[in-house]
Amino acid sequence: QVQLVESGGGLVQAGGSLRLSCAASGNIFRVNAMGWYRQAPGKQRELVATFTNDGSIAYEDSVKGRFIISRDNAKNTVYLQMNSLKPEDTAVYYCKANLITQRLVRVDYWGQGTQVTVSS
Repeated sequence: QVQLVESGGGLVQAGGSLRLSCAASGNIFRVNAMGWYRQAPGKQRELVATFTNDGSIAYEDSVKGRFIISRDNAKNTVYLQMNSLKPEDTAVYYCKANLITQRLVRVDYWGQGTQVTVSS
């Protein structure tokens, strides 16, 4: 089995910062891509930032220049540094990993989600 464990959400005032972490563990052969999505109430889940399969980085336009994604490959962990937070960043943030299990099966996994609330 594979688990994604997220941490770092919380309540912050507008203009503040938070750092999210997501660690993948279990029967992992290789992590191909790993990143962050978010879902606000009444809205569809959307990409925030991700490392793609070829190692490049993609950001949603509204977070460019404010959010930074990074990773520690040795720990199968991805981070999201969120600066200059705005009330519209309020959402549940989900980690997603596309990986290959030790049985050499390629699968997408999602974390349980962590709430980020930005007050005005």
